Amino acid sequence: MRLSHNVYVVELDPAVLKIRRFRARNPGYRKGRPCVYVGMTGVDPDLRFDRHKAGIQANRFVFQYGERLLPELYEVYNPMPYEAAREMEVELAIGLREQGYGVWQA
Repeated sequence: MRLSHNVYVVELDPAVLKIRRFRARNPGYRKGRPCVYVGMTGVDPDLRFDRHKAGIQANRFVFQYGERLLPELYEVYNPMPYEAAREMEVELAIGLREQGYGVWQA
């Protein structure tokens, strides 16, 4: 079993809340909580973030609003097998949404 994948969380500028699609996915958002993007990758999260910001296989919200990685929210889980990372991406997004975060998870 190869531990080849990582989950990661990117803090987004709160201006992302102006986007209707983002707000619609986060009806339980609590004002003042961070807005984040949750993803998974087969490369180092730092490299993946740099690629987002460079427009390489980028999520629109990370490209436009991504500010920094939040390793305190994901480092404990990494690395892991591909299937575990797929599941953890969803679980992490759900958990953050339950805490009132604004979350985008592709």
